[in-house]
Amino acid sequence: MEISLLPKLPNVVGLAILLWLTYHIFIYPFFISPLRHIPRAHWTVPIPYIGSLWILHQRFRSRNNAATAQAHHHHGPVVRLADNEISVNCYEGGIKTIYAGGWEKHEWYPRQFANFGVMNMFSTVGHTPHAQKKRIMANIYSKSHLQNSAQVQANSHELLFGRFLPLLQSFAESGEQVEIHEVNNAFTMDFMTAYQFGIARSSNFTQNVEFISSELPPLVRKMLQRIGVSLYPPAVHQANAWLEEWSKNMCDAADEYLKLLQTGATTASAGHEPLVFKQYKTGLVALRKKDPMAGLEVHPHLDEGMNFTRGLKNAEVVVPDENQTLLEVYSDMVDQLAAGHETSGIALTYLYYELSKHPDMQDRLFAEVSNLEPRIQWPPTSSVEDISLPTAKDIDNLTYLNALIMEVLRLHAPIPGMQPRITPSTPGGVSLGPLNTQHHYTGLPSKIRVSAMPYTLHKIPSVFTDPERFNPDRWLPEHTSEAQMTEMNRHFWAFGSGGRKCIGMNLALQEIKLIVAAVWGNWKTEIVDDEGIEEVDAYTTRPSSGRLVVRVEKR
Repeated sequence: MEISLLPKLPNVVGLAILLWLTYHIFIYPFFISPLRHIPRAHWTVPIPYIGSLWILHQRFRSRNNAATAQAHHHHGPVVRLADNEISVNCYEGGIKTIYAGGWEKHEWYPRQFANFGVMNMFSTVGHTPHAQKKRIMANIYSKSHLQNSAQVQANSHELLFGRFLPLLQSFAESGEQVEIHEVNNAFTMDFMTAYQFGIARSSNFTQNVEFISSELPPLVRKMLQRIGVSLYPPAVHQANAWLEEWSKNMCDAADEYLKLLQTGATTASAGHEPLVFKQYKTGLVALRKKDPMAGLEVHPHLDEGMNFTRGLKNAEVVVPDENQTLLEVYSDMVDQLAAGHETSGIALTYLYYELSKHPDMQDRLFAEVSNLEPRIQWPPTSSVEDISLPTAKDIDNLTYLNALIMEVLRLHAPIPGMQPRITPSTPGGVSLGPLNTQHHYTGLPSKIRVSAMPYTLHKIPSVFTDPERFNPDRWLPEHTSEAQMTEMNRHFWAFGSGGRKCIGMNLALQEIKLIVAAVWGNWKTEIVDDEGIEEVDAYTTRPSSGRLVVRVEKR
């Protein structure tokens, strides 16, 4: 009897396997899964093991942003991109729920943005350790501090009158064609490092234009690594090491300056204080004295070396020593340097692009900035030492200037890519999508990757009329109703939102507004060559050609 049953066992096992596969690959994902009702970007999306292939293929082809936008266009504000990934494109039930709700970051961040083998504030996954570090620097990046900072004022004066405006004057006088994207990156790098480390220890690319081409390519390769592109892995690794070493040297020079101040061997002066480095290092050291594990997290999915001490594996916890804390300072300084100069440089390039296409907008801007008191005038009518800048607050109050910048950041967001988070564990699951609509989905489980991105949020037609058109007037109250302005501001996401909103937003806006007021208050610009100006499809964008050639003409 038993012998006669043996030949049937393989059939039973085969049937069991077939039933298991049918349930897990077909029945559960398509008919039972709590994600089953969410529209699919591709028919394969719900299938385990292969459901992520479609979006991975789009990312491999550098089409993530465009493909996701197309999926939202066809399927609405909530779309399933993979078996375990959702994209949202709405405020209510979208960015308000996820980002204001403090959902934790996806493990993509520490894998992508760690430096020196350790985490930094931006790459930190958990809310609590991030908040502990952010509090250290929040005040020096606040709008009120920056607008009244003697450090920023001194740096702005030197960088503008001592370096940048004389450079533009030379271009205007010679009629020379200017590769302005390169110049923008140079100035924003100088501005950022001056605030971090003091102007005496900062970069000076603006006065070394011929040096920019040889030194910025490593930074560009580092930026490619930041956005997930690795065309030449050995070169990328060399660029990472170069950037880390360069930043570390500025950190060490700033540290030596602070020691000289303590001993009285030198005296402090405006513009020379390594403000960001000093604030972060002293704050982090003080924080660790109170709680040795403050600002730290250990994530079980991180690679070896990413859990705060090189060589540390998996989720092992150790108390950081002084060297470890210093590595964290280095890591944050590199991250702020890279992000702080890169995004502002991109925004300025697209400001040149849009304004150079619209002479009428240049004229409106000139009329507005000419009313500043004192006016930013170049060449000056007196010695550079006697020139004063208008206050940052006065520049900030220029309505058309602000409208121009808001529109550039909307249409050409420097970081248009998705900001992934993880659904929290909540009884009954979480909900996404606008309430009382067919696009509201409930009971979603934990550990689902969800994200929004400026690329799609900034182009919702019901929020931004004629979204593909560059129209600064949409940001002026005389052209837009109060209700519509509220909706636009809710969906404006160039700097993110919630507790993870870009800490450098106020510094970036103050820098950009100063440059724009100075440039178009003295010159007109026109495009010479804009081939390849279209943005690359990536987390952080840039012109696909990496260049924009303009001509500068004195008014």
